[in-house]
This record gives sequence, C-alpha cells and structure tokens, in this order.
Amino acid sequence: MMLVMMSVMDVTFRFLGSDEGTVLTRAIEAAYGQSYDVRWVYDPEEVGRRIAAGTYVSCVAESPAGELLCHMGMSLATAGDAVAHSGQAVTLPAARGQHLFTRTKKWLMDWARERGLAGMYSEATAAHPYSQKANIDLGAHETGFLLGWIPESVSNDAAAGRRGRQSAALFYTKLNDGHDRAVYAPERHRGIVAQTLELCQLRGELAAPPPRCELEQRSDLHVEIDGDHNLALITVHTPGADLEEAIGAERHHLFHRAKLDAIYIDLPLERPATALVADHLERLGVSYSGIFPNHHCDGDVLRMQSLHRVRVKADDVSVASDHGQELLEYVLADLPQAARS
Repeated sequence: MMLVMMSVMDVTFRFLGSDEGTVLTRAIEAAYGQSYDVRWVYDPEEVGRRIAAGTYVSCVAESPAGELLCHMGMSLATAGDAVAHSGQAVTLPAARGQHLFTRTKKWLMDWARERGLAGMYSEATAAHPYSQKANIDLGAHETGFLLGWIPESVSNDAAAGRRGRQSAALFYTKLNDGHDRAVYAPERHRGIVAQTLELCQLRGELAAPPPRCELEQRSDLHVEIDGDHNLALITVHTPGADLEEAIGAERHHLFHRAKLDAIYIDLPLERPATALVADHLERLGVSYSGIFPNHHCDGDVLRMQSLHRVRVKADDVSVASDHGQELLEYVLADLPQAARS
C-alpha cells in the first residue's frame, strides 16, 4: 500500500484592520448565506467599529496570493478585558483538510496569551464532535451545554439533515492565571461545579455562604432578548428573596407573550446569595446548564436554562471527551421531564 503524504498549505496569519469589515461579512456569507445568527457580522461598518474600539479582534489565514482561507474572531466586553469569547470561525472550501481552524485559533490564542488574557471561551455546535475535538486539541475543556441554543433557521453543513433547534457546547481555554476568588454554588450542583473549576483550571474555590448571610428583599435583574436566536438571557445582578417570583413572572411573559423558545438565567458565582436561592428555581422548570461568562457580571456565572416547546434528545447532542459526556449527562438529567425526548 502506498502512503500519500499531504503537504501543509503555506499560509500567512494577520489581523484585519477597521476598514476590512467586508472580509468577515463575505466569509460568513460564503459559509452560512444569510442565516448566521449573529447579525452584526453582515454589517461591514459595524465590524469595523468594533475592531477600531478594541472590542473585536479579527484574525485571518491567507494564501501567499492573498486568498482568504480561514477566519477566527475574538470579542471582548470592553477593550483590555481579561477573558475573551471566540467565534465567527469560518474555513473556506479551498482550505478543507488543512486543519486551518486549529492553526488559526492557536495563532490567535498565542497572541492573546502574550497580551495577558486569562482565558478564552468559545461555543461549538453539538450537532457533531469535530469542532469540539479541535477545541480539545487546543487545550480547551467543556464548561456547559446550551440546549436548544441554535435556531433551526441557521443553515450550514454542521446541522445538515437535522430539524429543530440545535445545542451548543461551551469551552474554556486557560491562557494565564486568573484572579483568586470564592465561588458560591448551590448545594445540589457543588459537585459538578467543583469538577469543572478543577478541570478547566478556573481560579476559584468553593465556599459556603457566611452563616448570617441575608438576602436582599428584591432581586436586581437585567433581561436581554435575542431576537435572532428567539431566546432571552436574564442576568441576575443581585439574587434576592423574591428571585423565584421574579423569574417566574419574567418566564411567563417571555414564553407566553413574547413567544420565545428558551430563556437562560445567569447567577453570579461570586455572590453568596447564589448558593441560597438557585435551587428554588427548580420548581419553575429551570435546570443546570453550566459555568459561563457574562459581560454584565464581574466573573463567571452559574447558568440555568428553561426551554419552551423544545424537546431535547440525547442522540442529537454529540460530545468529544469523557468529561463532556459526563457533563452532558448531568445537564440532561437535570432537565424537567417535559423537555426530554
């Protein structure tokens, strides 16, 4: 048998300037048409504004002739933030089989590491394990699963032949040490939170709330509706004694009046009150999703999720690691029976 060796494509990596927003827009259109669920990427001027402001870094791999082969983006809540979110990963057909997703992301990660970023979060489709495996090969680990996150309208090879909303796995890649902090997780989820903190090397030590920790009378919530995804994110800045009532009211409005498919609720892990109130949300049909970043909060959050008329089948969610499988089983087991298929 003859062994055929494939030569590695020669590429150049560089960052896009603020006047090159059309490069990203055209790459997204080539891969997704008009179905990509982050709409600002279709506006070259908006892409340019974010690059100029330092809240978006756009990295490309090009052939020696200047042909675009791969794109990888990185968003920051504010310029100079310590934790980034990578996305808008597109590999053009001419570069298939060259592992350019991995090579481009590694180049971007090395750049971010040299500049002192603590880490990088990224989402990967759970329709197949391949992009997840690429993240794992780069040192990333799963921190949670967003069930039903991707709307049915998104059209690409990843979800070919599948109908309904698709799920996403969230990964964290440590780049440098973060800050030490206490982490307050509800008793029922302490085990899986501890496992995730340790595996992902997230700075944080589980702690019990002070004995005389008192809840604020009223919760402080921020509700953000994502029309492109047909879902909402509720950020809980201050978990109060009325949290179950407040979330229940928002949930009813968002599902029955706004007709959304899913809501996700973020509770600050650095607030002792989170350990005291999160379990109460179970009565509302809210379940565990994982540890996630949230630009409205200082530090990571405990994300809970609630699905409306969306049923999730275990067979529709692919994973690429033993930890991912264990975490997925935990997330699925915590779902209300009505959301399981």
